[in-house]
Amino acid sequence: MTPVLVTGLPRSGTSWTGRMLAAGGELIYVNEPLNPQHPPGRCPGVLRASVTHRFQYICDGNSAAFLPAFRDTVALRYGFLAELRANRSPYDLGRLARYGGAFLYGRLTGRRALLDDPFAVLSAGWFATELGCKVIALVRDPVSFVASWQRLGWTVHFHELLDQPLLVRDHPSVLELRALAGSGDRIAKAVALWRFARQVLGATPGIRVVGYEALAASPIAGFMELYHYAGLTWSPRARRRITRACTTPAGAGPGFAWSGLSRTGFRPMDSRQALRSGARGLTPDEVARIRDLAGPVHT
Repeated sequence: MTPVLVTGLPRSGTSWTGRMLAAGGELIYVNEPLNPQHPPGRCPGVLRASVTHRFQYICDGNSAAFLPAFRDTVALRYGFLAELRANRSPYDLGRLARYGGAFLYGRLTGRRALLDDPFAVLSAGWFATELGCKVIALVRDPVSFVASWQRLGWTVHFHELLDQPLLVRDHPSVLELRALAGSGDRIAKAVALWRFARQVLGATPGIRVVGYEALAASPIAGFMELYHYAGLTWSPRARRRITRACTTPAGAGPGFAWSGLSRTGFRPMDSRQALRSGARGLTPDEVARIRDLAGPVHT
């Protein structure tokens, strides 16, 4: 059965998109197996492979280290013993029960795997060609993307990219980021990461690149099209849950949210209203600078 990968840089709407695709009940949601931090990463029950970098680049040169592990993940084969050997805290045991049970249920009922992983953004082509994934890559307007990172106090550590020889081999433009590696200019670094990721995604065949803003402005039509692309059933249940999740003002109702241990960045929201606050926290001069650094934007 064809797995689905939802990717894009962090804070580009991957959690929201993944949850809406899972709303129809045909997918088992797997959160960030390539995240190098524990949790949600470093869980060999979900992915029995060593992830050494943020934005791990996977290609022909290191496929052998990841392909068997990801074949198990997308086939919903959970490694109970491997997980118990590595992680035994109460939280880990709860996560083992939840994911182990979900994987088993998915296999027994013919569900497909949905990987929600922004850290797979540079490896989208490998997931499409080697695992046969239907890949949906979210891209966000650079002003909204940078504003979100600024509000969270995030920055980019470019050594995570520059220390991957295979990434440098296949995408030598990554070397242009070296000039900002030691910079404290968080805006310039975030824009540079945005530009590089857009360049990689734009050169990757066999994936669907989706503008976050366009999807948020028209979520019902947008998700209907993504359901068709991913081979999912656009059912009354899916439409009802997506409508409730994407048109409910924050705090006005339960919507359709995560539950249990697999927490993501998604919260029920009026997606169209959320677009109006994309630049929140930035000055007009900062917005103009981001636009200038990002260059022309084509969705």
